Amino acid sequence: MEKDLLSAQEVADVLKIARNTVYGLIKRGELSSSKVGKQVRISRGEIEAYLNRTMNREEITYKQSTDHAFFQERDDQPFLERTPAEGARQKEFVICGQDISLDILINHLNNRNEALQVYRSYLGSYNGIYALYQGKVNLATAHMWDGEIDEYNASYVKKMMPGVPALIMRIARRQQGFYVQKNNPQGIYDWSDLKRPDLRIVNREKGSGTRILLDEKLRLEGIDGEKINGYFRECKSHLAVANIVSRGGADVGVGCETGCMSIPGVQFIPLQTESYDLVIRKSDAKKQPYKMILEIITSDSFKMDLQSIYNYDTSETGKII
Repeated sequence: MEKDLLSAQEVADVLKIARNTVYGLIKRGELSSSKVGKQVRISRGEIEAYLNRTMNREEITYKQSTDHAFFQERDDQPFLERTPAEGARQKEFVICGQDISLDILINHLNNRNEALQVYRSYLGSYNGIYALYQGKVNLATAHMWDGEIDEYNASYVKKMMPGVPALIMRIARRQQGFYVQKNNPQGIYDWSDLKRPDLRIVNREKGSGTRILLDEKLRLEGIDGEKINGYFRECKSHLAVANIVSRGGADVGVGCETGCMSIPGVQFIPLQTESYDLVIRKSDAKKQPYKMILEIITSDSFKMDLQSIYNYDTSETGKII
C-alpha cells in the first residue's frame, strides 16, 4: 500500500513539474491527496486519473482564478493589468509551453517579481505560436523541425507571424527519440522501422513539436503515416505517451528524453538533438517583464538549474536565433 502513495516531490518528479505546482494542483482540487501524519501523500491512481483528464483538454489551460478573464493583448497594453478589491496592483502574464524548463524560468521570475501573476498555457508549439500571433499569450515556446532545411523554429515563426517581427532565444537543446519497452524487445532503432506492419505506435497531438518532427521524418522516409497502426491514437504529453508504452499499450512512441525518465519499464532511443526556443514579439523585448525573462535565461544560475535537474545542453542557452 505504501509504495502506491507518493510525496509531493515524488509526484513533481513523475509529472516533470515543480513541487509548488503540485501543491497548487491540490489546493485547486485538481489532484486529490491525503494526510499521513503531517505529510501530504498522493496515490499513483490519482496521478493517472489526473493525466487522463488533462489529456482531453483542447482549450488553452491557465491556472484557475475566480476573477481571471481570458487574456487579450492590445498594442498599448503588453500585459493585462487589473486592480483587485484590496487595491494592490497585479499583472497577469501568460507563458505558453509544456517543458519543465518553463517551471524553472517561472520560479526565477517569481523570485525577482512577486507581484507578477504568471499563468501557464499548455498548448503545443504550433498552436502556441499562433496564440502569440493572435495576442492571446505573451510568450510562446517551440521545437518545430523544418525537414527541408534541417533547422528549428525560425522558418515556422516567419510564416506564422507575418508582418510581426519576432525575437527567438534558445532555451536549451535536448534529445528527441523513441520510447520503447525496456530492453527494446521489438528492435526499434530508426525512423525507417516505422514501415514495419507489426509495430503499434502512440502519437502526439497535431501542432505539437514532437508530432511535427514525426510527420516530417515520415515524409522524408516516404512513409504514409495513416497506414501505421496507432497513428491516430493521440496523447497530449510526453509522460502520457511513455505511460502507454510502459503498460504495453503500444510498441513505440516519440518524445523527449526527459519525458520518460521517471517511468519504469521504458527505454529511450535517441534519434535527434532538437532546439527548444522562446519566442516573443520583437517590440516587447525592451519592456518588463520580457526584459527580465531574457536576462534570466542568459544567467548562469538558470543554466546551472537546467544542467543539474535534467542535464540539458546549455551551450547555446541565451543565444538570439
